[in-house]
Amino acid sequence: MSSYKRTVHIIIIIEVLLIAAFNLIVIKCTAFDSRYFRVDAERVVRALETNPELLKYPENLDLTPYSTILKVSRFDADEVCNNDYVVEKVNGTEYRIEYIVEKSNKPVIMMNLGLAVFFVITIFVFIYMGRKVIKPFNRISDMTVDMAKGNLTMPVKEEKSRFLGRFLWGVDMLRENLEDSKSQNLKYQKEKKTLLLSLSHDIRTPLSAIQLYTKALSEGIYTTEEDKAEAYKGILEKTKDINSYVEEIHRISREEFMEFNFNIGEFYMSDALKIIEIYYKDKLSVIHTPFKVESHEDCLLKADRDRLVEAIQNLMENAIKYGDGKNITISFDDEEDCKLITVSNTGCSLDKCELANVFDSFYRGSNTDNIGGNGLGLYIVKQLMTKMDGDVFAEIDGDTFKATLVCRMA
Repeated sequence: MSSYKRTVHIIIIIEVLLIAAFNLIVIKCTAFDSRYFRVDAERVVRALETNPELLKYPENLDLTPYSTILKVSRFDADEVCNNDYVVEKVNGTEYRIEYIVEKSNKPVIMMNLGLAVFFVITIFVFIYMGRKVIKPFNRISDMTVDMAKGNLTMPVKEEKSRFLGRFLWGVDMLRENLEDSKSQNLKYQKEKKTLLLSLSHDIRTPLSAIQLYTKALSEGIYTTEEDKAEAYKGILEKTKDINSYVEEIHRISREEFMEFNFNIGEFYMSDALKIIEIYYKDKLSVIHTPFKVESHEDCLLKADRDRLVEAIQNLMENAIKYGDGKNITISFDDEEDCKLITVSNTGCSLDKCELANVFDSFYRGSNTDNIGGNGLGLYIVKQLMTKMDGDVFAEIDGDTFKATLVCRMA
């Protein structure tokens, strides 16, 4: 805020200096100019030359037509005159022509009124911007710092600003989502820790039994074949118990570990595609990758628009990351009551036998060497589409990878 105030003060000072400069220029331009009274003085001289009677009595000259002339008289050097005057000689006689130049302050007054109005408007705009834009923005910047530090409990104060009202509302929604994600993550970590403690305790019991059996067998404690057979049987049973625990860990690790919130409704497909097209046309133009959205008939889809956009974005990011950058296309097709949206990219080096696993969590194909990632992009797409009563599948056509979203039409 201090930098904003400093800027405002500098601008106001500049405006004051400009107003002062304009006044000096206007005053100088409207200053006394000898040409105005000299024209009238020459007219008076001609009037005297053409009228002998006025030469004797110049005081009788009608001065109405002469706006700058105050008095005409014979010149007497000893006579005191308080007005400005010029001396003109007519027929050998000198005449004093007294004059005044009427200076109008109206242009200066009008100019200053206009500048004053402009000055007041400027101050009002600065005050308005400070209260409605700068102050809320500073509050947002402070809040983002707190969010970065992990403080997500303080809600964003509502603002009815036409500039930042909706933005503040969106930031508060982001804060709430981050807070929920943080709570869910803590809950997940707690459950994970509890599960590991429980499983480690459960595994410890059969493992201890196996150790006892093997120690007894190695030290020859069991002397009869019957006892040995019983010990081997016990070891086998305990290994089965351990194996069941391992299977349980494997099953849990493959279960859905992400939670998604959905707002299923009806929306036009073009609304979702417009977001994708605007964003990726700019992004792909920077890396010089041709991008095309094929022509299509608009239709109503029944899904969560934001989640569908997220699914298409994941497919686009996958195409950018694993394609050769020569071409990315979004195409469309119809199948019964569904709309098919396909994202295609060239430069696919994935084996067709790997298609069955590309939507598994943490799976990374043979084409991921030296490419960062966690194997969750296509898995998330699968989860999103399944929750929206849709589906996704992939195919490889030559060197082109195609991922197709199956969306329900309303």
